[in-house]
Amino acid sequence: MIEETHPGNEEIHEDPSEDAAEEGDLYEHYRIVADKGQGLLRIDKFLMTRIEGATRTRIQQAAHAGNILVNNKTIKPNYKVRPDDVITVVLPEPPREIEIIPEEIPIEIVYEDEDLLVVNKQAGLVVHPGYGNYTGTLLNAITYHIMQQTGKEADASVPYMVHRIDRNTTGLLLVAKNEQAQSRLAKQFATHQVGRLYNALVWGTPDPEEGVITGHIGRGQRDRKVMEVYPDGEQGKHAVTHYKILEHFGYVSLVECRLETGRTHQIRAHFKYIGHPLFNDETYGGHRILKGTTFSKYTQFVKNCFKLIPRQALHARTLRFVHPSTLKEMMFDSTLPDDMNQVISKWKGYSNTQHRL
Repeated sequence: MIEETHPGNEEIHEDPSEDAAEEGDLYEHYRIVADKGQGLLRIDKFLMTRIEGATRTRIQQAAHAGNILVNNKTIKPNYKVRPDDVITVVLPEPPREIEIIPEEIPIEIVYEDEDLLVVNKQAGLVVHPGYGNYTGTLLNAITYHIMQQTGKEADASVPYMVHRIDRNTTGLLLVAKNEQAQSRLAKQFATHQVGRLYNALVWGTPDPEEGVITGHIGRGQRDRKVMEVYPDGEQGKHAVTHYKILEHFGYVSLVECRLETGRTHQIRAHFKYIGHPLFNDETYGGHRILKGTTFSKYTQFVKNCFKLIPRQALHARTLRFVHPSTLKEMMFDSTLPDDMNQVISKWKGYSNTQHRL
């Protein structure tokens, strides 16, 4: 029987909004217990009957990548399931249901080899096609890039996503170029082996200055496009965000966030939960003046800052993982985008002025 089934990024195709490609890790995690009367059966045939949409190729790739455990031990693709076996499986994103049309869209590729590429995504670019966004996405751009490289029509299944960041979040994104790389990278995300640091500008000053935010994250009951924190774990999925304040700027703070888990809108939802929404995050209330004075000059100052960064102030700065083929540790770091730098500079100036008064 299947005791527990939970995708790494829940309800991927449910959100009909423009921001359908949401932040999160793209894998499915299953725990299956074989019946007491189970006859000997190859693991691929067994799982194909238990997991909807699972093909023999996907299962074998997962086995080769070490993503299938039986009784807490990795197994070979020809393993035969026995009675009472406890099987845990991590499968990367399932095959896409829509055709990816190659499109010439400017993107910044900071690293590339035959297995993967790392992209520094700009604001406003949806990562993955979905309802309302069938074209104009990062995936369309990468498909075009690969087609130009090879000089032939891109394979419909290339590239392979392993995680996503929001449309209006900037920063580093990892993309696999073959199924084996996707499977091995998905395992690293599922077992929290990938290091990810984000920079965010938040309202107020979190207390303590360095801490951990925990609380299950799930879709809101009234608005399915908004993620909510369920501290008692009665709904949603386990989520952990480590943070520390880098600088104070009066009524806002620049923080560094380290993701232990990769839930949809994790940083945005967690900081709203502790009372410090991201600056100009309309979905989570950060687009209002939440801290400061009632003076008209201050109000105008904040409105000017909102104009400089018409999005949530969030940047995926650092990415660390083990290369799926060479097994060498890879580390990438990106600078803050211009809009965040401009807003931080304005808040620095404001904070210095207030200190001199």
